[in-house]
Amino acid sequence: MGRIHRRTRIAAPRERVFDLARHVEAHVATMPQERALQGSGLLERGDRVTFRQRQFGVPFELTAEVVAMDRPHSFRDEQVEGVFGALTHEHTFERAGDGTVMVDEVRFEPPFGPLGPLVEPVAERRLRRLVDYHAGALKEVAESDDWRRFLE
Repeated sequence: MGRIHRRTRIAAPRERVFDLARHVEAHVATMPQERALQGSGLLERGDRVTFRQRQFGVPFELTAEVVAMDRPHSFRDEQVEGVFGALTHEHTFERAGDGTVMVDEVRFEPPFGPLGPLVEPVAERRLRRLVDYHAGALKEVAESDDWRRFLE
């Protein structure tokens, strides 16, 4: 099972960062070439969202369900349909002075069943880039006035 761990320091209140991280339109705005096919607004426990994104020129869809939520501390979503054998994303938000440390913990089983071990390094590298990109873009939104277009 692959694992990606990312800590991002964000100069914004924890509640704002938490809500941006679970907001479907904010997620789409902070991910390259992605759109939501199902779900909108602030996700709650039990909600499902389906995203479509092109990878290597091929469209992939992933449906995730929010399976745990403790606002504004953490939430977890898990793939219920998609290319990965399994994918779990734990989002944690820690107070850090007047800001927040957002922690992304992603665990995944590679796609393509028995061929998974062959593609795992590529899948992990691409997933890591997406997690890093999203964290950086979310930081920019949270630290600017741009957050208002999603949460006000």
